[in-house]
Amino acid sequence: MTNEQQKKMTIAEVKQLLGTLTDPSDAHFSLLRSDTRKGVIQAISQWEKKLQRKQLAEEQFQERLQYEKKIWDTGKMHVAGIDEVGRGPLAGPVVAAAIVLPSDFHVLGVNDSKQLSAVKREELFQEIKEAAIAIGIGVVSAGVIDQINIYEASKKAMIQAVEELTITPDHLLIDAMRLPLSIPQEKIIKGDAHSISIGAASIIAKVTRDRMMMDYDKAYPGYGFTKNAGYGTKEHLAGLKQQGPSPIHRLSFAPVREAQHSLLF
Repeated sequence: MTNEQQKKMTIAEVKQLLGTLTDPSDAHFSLLRSDTRKGVIQAISQWEKKLQRKQLAEEQFQERLQYEKKIWDTGKMHVAGIDEVGRGPLAGPVVAAAIVLPSDFHVLGVNDSKQLSAVKREELFQEIKEAAIAIGIGVVSAGVIDQINIYEASKKAMIQAVEELTITPDHLLIDAMRLPLSIPQEKIIKGDAHSISIGAASIIAKVTRDRMMMDYDKAYPGYGFTKNAGYGTKEHLAGLKQQGPSPIHRLSFAPVREAQHSLLF
């Protein structure tokens, strides 16, 4: 493209051209920089900000891949990231996921599921499922949580998730916990934000559990499970007060126990 051709381009054509460029040192980009039209200057500024965001996302992705790379470099290629969701809700199961990702996995948005919107989680859920070597899910019901406590139930769900994998992992990366398994493992505090595998597991577990709670909302209306996923929101607490606990409520949790007691007396 010559200077004359560049000057004849409309703003829309400039934006279209920018959409094809990935390198700021590209000759086309140098020509566009000489264009003093306000629309072109704004388009270039937007392009540069988009590039900066992409570069930052790539840097963060590579940083969160450090635990996996360290293990892959030893020749152990089947690294399973493990995380659970649902410790805090008053109702529903605790759900864990174990996931083994390939060494060429490259989905920049993967992060702690709590930091992502519901729409983004759904989008990443599909991308992760398509790329993963293996995924295992563990589900422990409210009844079992009441019997063994939420910490032990979380551990039980994680073990189930590992056992559900179609391959035996060489190494486990676990969010803030150690499991009574013979597989070599590493406990990582806030692992869902520091390890790609654990972050991917947190997304799989979160979306899986949210979908379960939507189904429970149909079976047990009046608590707002679709909106609150079983957490103690005003709507949920009001439903508890009016209807009492449902079959999926955790009776060992104080607000549920108190609601049940108030209805009895």
